[in-house]
Amino acid sequence: MLPTSVTGERLADPSGADTIERRPATHGALDGEPPITVVPLHGDGFFGRPGLEGHRRGGRVWAPRFSYDSHESTASSLTTVAVDAIAQLRLTTTISIDHVMHVSATVTNIGSTRYLLDRLDLTVPLPATADELLTFSGRWSREFQQARMPWIVGAWSAENRRGKTSHDQPSLLFAGRSGFGEWTGEVRGFHLAWSGNHRLWAEHLADGRRFVQLGELLHPGEVCLEAGESYSTPELVATFSPAGLTEASWGFHRSLRARSTSPVGPRKVLINTWEAVYFDHDLDRLQALADVAAATGVERFVLDDGWFGSRRDDTKGLGDWWVSSEAHPLGLEPLISHVRGLGMDFGIWVEPEMVNPDSDLYRAHPDWMLATPGYEHVIGRHQVVLNLAVPEAFEYILGRLDALLTDHEIAFVKWDQNRDQAQASGADGAAGAHAQALAVYRLFDAVRARHPGVEIESCASGGGRIDHEILRRTERVWTSDCNDPLERQSIQRGASMLIPPEVMGAHIGPPQAHTTGRTNSLDLRALTALPGHLGIEWNVLETSEQERLQLARYIEIYKQFRTLLHSGDTVRFDPIGHGHAYGVYAADRREALIWWVQLATDDSLLPPPIVLPGLDAGSNYRITRLAPFGDNPRTGGKSVPTWWRDGSTMLGGHLATIGLQPPVTSPESAVLVHLRTV
Repeated sequence: MLPTSVTGERLADPSGADTIERRPATHGALDGEPPITVVPLHGDGFFGRPGLEGHRRGGRVWAPRFSYDSHESTASSLTTVAVDAIAQLRLTTTISIDHVMHVSATVTNIGSTRYLLDRLDLTVPLPATADELLTFSGRWSREFQQARMPWIVGAWSAENRRGKTSHDQPSLLFAGRSGFGEWTGEVRGFHLAWSGNHRLWAEHLADGRRFVQLGELLHPGEVCLEAGESYSTPELVATFSPAGLTEASWGFHRSLRARSTSPVGPRKVLINTWEAVYFDHDLDRLQALADVAAATGVERFVLDDGWFGSRRDDTKGLGDWWVSSEAHPLGLEPLISHVRGLGMDFGIWVEPEMVNPDSDLYRAHPDWMLATPGYEHVIGRHQVVLNLAVPEAFEYILGRLDALLTDHEIAFVKWDQNRDQAQASGADGAAGAHAQALAVYRLFDAVRARHPGVEIESCASGGGRIDHEILRRTERVWTSDCNDPLERQSIQRGASMLIPPEVMGAHIGPPQAHTTGRTNSLDLRALTALPGHLGIEWNVLETSEQERLQLARYIEIYKQFRTLLHSGDTVRFDPIGHGHAYGVYAADRREALIWWVQLATDDSLLPPPIVLPGLDAGSNYRITRLAPFGDNPRTGGKSVPTWWRDGSTMLGGHLATIGLQPPVTSPESAVLVHLRTV
């Protein structure tokens, strides 16, 4: 494997890498400055945050120092083994390269007494030019919100203790040269592929060096290594681009696509019943909903919460995974047969990791809960967490899911996880978040092994569990419970920096958004949902004939272009004023889709041109408006650009320098443009 520089490029002459002069010693420092390694150590004289912390009984061997033992390498990977004979620990680190860099580490107790591990994090050194951070935060229904800050001396950190990837602290971080944009500036991105607790750390040392550090956040005493036992970190995924955020995000997307084992073909348009019927599972109404959905071109019908046990509201029945004779007296078969007869396949909602205290499962097995003995349960959403690390609990849930999928023709599972962990202890009373996360992965894997053709969506009250590790087991994520298109613009823009569009669930909601109460046009709602895995979350029984025709046209556009959408390179353009643009380029750059969204009124009467870098400079592109349809009243001004009415042709080089002039549009409106080489 060719070595790379600290800026990410491959070294032109790797044979001379060992001749590069080390940093000189300075006053006020140790004689030998320890390098920033994958796991930097305080015992070596590293005064930043160490990558490994732990101890044996009595606080002994708390600052280990490892020595080289062995290594193995291939054209694309390097594994090293180091040993500390005094601390009696072995440290194995692996770095591999595909479209991005993958880093992991394992610590093994080679002694005869217990080793209490506090932390094993993965570290990447960065150059001094990486002086600005792009971080992400959020909350329920407002995920992946961006914030930029100068990276001054000291440390920035974010910690997540919710037991899942979380809405508020997604495991994603970018660092780059100050002022980096979507198409300019050196940028490095870092992601921890892990669906549990985590910690992100970015430190600028007093000696001028910088590094980022990502790892699992372990509760006190959560990992105790007995003799011969090991702990392995989640995988750190790192990407680099010399030319901005858009190109950096391609590394994340391409790596995820390359590692996917999904059997999925074209991503089917689905309708989810939640915002249409909630817990009212009247068969006639559900069948009528399916009739209208099929007529507009929907390909999958997903039955949400309320079909099982005593689950007529959100206070009871969770955990009792059998078809309710009250909600569905004839079982699910009449609905499934009706849906399949319309040419759609059938999907269903489950939340197998949670239990209502008012349920048969809880009454039979209160000892199966992920809670601390002797304390009252911390209740959230009328739920407690099922401890899947208990073998009997795991086998029970696996059996119920297996029976559900065996007994019914189900093609898709919306797998939800709605509440956070608090005081979550295992059966032995020790912290159980780590074991729970691994058990959840085993459950996904076991369901996949028994039903390899069933597609699975990761949902966690929307975007609470979005990471590359869960996406190695699922076909898509539910990006947010918020279908308000204005909120979705920022949510999806942030999410697109980590995940490609085919795994990003995006639905056309009702005119008035369920989460915000804001009302928006069907054009904006549909155009916002198109650049993802399209669905509908709307009671289409209440739509007019005109709305159904318009909905059908947007579904047809999605079907026409979903191969491009779900195989091309996602592109974003730096916002100007109160509008922004984004899209997708075909891998061969012969075709593209571009969205222009006017969020609010601008200071200028005319919006600036949309500059489109990255196309083939010497090719002519035919420009065609796909939506909105006709002379839409959302478009203002006395005139519109030529391409708006009649189409136009421009050189790729001109699109990258002069740009494409958008029309004057009203606030909260969007335009979709198709480009194809002539």
